[in-house]
Amino acid sequence: MSYHFSKTVGLPFDKAVAATTAALKNHGFGVLTQIDVKQTLNDKIGVDFRPYLILGACNPKLAYEALNLEDKIGTMLPCNVVVQQRADGRVDVSAVDPVASMSAIENPKLGAVAGKVRELLKQVVAEIA
Repeated sequence: MSYHFSKTVGLPFDKAVAATTAALKNHGFGVLTQIDVKQTLNDKIGVDFRPYLILGACNPKLAYEALNLEDKIGTMLPCNVVVQQRADGRVDVSAVDPVASMSAIENPKLGAVAGKVRELLKQVVAEIA
């Protein structure tokens, strides 16, 4: 089982970030955190890294449902979505597969919530051009 859904998109990096954020919003997610890996690595260890952004996405209704089923599930929230530029200039968008990441938790009701999130994230990645 793969731990992510990924797609190479035909957009420059900044437009891919905007399209990803918009697609997340269209599917009920907000972006709670944004980590600029390129900037962080440059600031912390002086490394020049490619454009790489981690968006911490959360669907509040489904997060609330999950938190009521497992009080420690916050250790796996929010769902990370990555926009990165490859060395050849292509841009990839990837989202975590919450079913894969939560497979160690033996709670069938939580598995159902993770399945709902999985389908929404698949739709998000699929609709970015």
